[in-house]
Amino acid sequence: MKVVLLGLFFLLAGVLVAELTLRLFFGFGNPPLYTADDDIGYLLAPNQRMRRFGNLIAINHYSMRAHAIEKSPAANTLRVFLIGDSIVNGNWWTDQSEILSARLENALSQKSEQSDAEVLNASANSWGPRNELAYLKRFGIFDSQIVMLVINTDDLFGTQPSPLQVGKDRSYPDKKPLLALLELTNRLKKQSPIPGLQEIQNEKGDRIGKNLTAIKEIKKYVADSDGQLLLAMTPLKREVLNGPRDYEEVARQRVDDLVMQQDIPYIDFLSAFQASPDPEGLYRDHIHLSPTGNSLVTQVLTDLIILRSSESAIN
Repeated sequence: MKVVLLGLFFLLAGVLVAELTLRLFFGFGNPPLYTADDDIGYLLAPNQRMRRFGNLIAINHYSMRAHAIEKSPAANTLRVFLIGDSIVNGNWWTDQSEILSARLENALSQKSEQSDAEVLNASANSWGPRNELAYLKRFGIFDSQIVMLVINTDDLFGTQPSPLQVGKDRSYPDKKPLLALLELTNRLKKQSPIPGLQEIQNEKGDRIGKNLTAIKEIKKYVADSDGQLLLAMTPLKREVLNGPRDYEEVARQRVDDLVMQQDIPYIDFLSAFQASPDPEGLYRDHIHLSPTGNSLVTQVLTDLIILRSSESAIN
């Protein structure tokens, strides 16, 4: 009996140590939560703050990965609204102080002729232009002078916004797990099929055209809100190393045609990434950027934003 009790004691002690280790050192048990939305598809639940793998993640009242903001910027402040997918968001592997919007805010504050700069960040994993358009229609541009839309090549093929994965896909939880150990176990298991999601992912028709139409509508919405839209696209790692595939070349040409027709200032980072002395070092995986990649993007976007904001001030 004593042996059994002693065994149970050590078992419980081991579970407790494992639970505390996962929570305190890795942030398991406290994942960023998502909210389902019929128009936007999904967005980060508002007013969250946690650490994952040591990195701070803070979500404000408007589901932005940003500090609390006022609806309008302070006087003499350049407000830039950065909107995009996980590249903009930074996810769990990027501390709040190192995400693209924080880097841009620091760079613009140093270089802008205005006394201060503020960069907002509305973003979520796998968002595409149609998600981003729906977010802007819901919340507005917060009196931003510049709206900086950042997409990647895959976003051109994105499907219509859907809330189906929220609370069903482990990457989009809508509630905290009871235990950190349960979250870890769930992440190690094979993801179960989500009813109806395959039909969404197999969306028929001209997906590229639908997403380009969304960008066109974003341009109009921003202009009607007295802002200026800028567009940037980051390539996939294999595009940088081996060149885009044929269907990607077609998609890229359609983007080029759109920005010419709509007069949208546009940066395609493909050539800049290919010119880097260490292209592979710009990435942390096949699509997401490393700190070095974020640094390069920040530098180029900072120069573009300052140029366009200066031209707007003159005009």
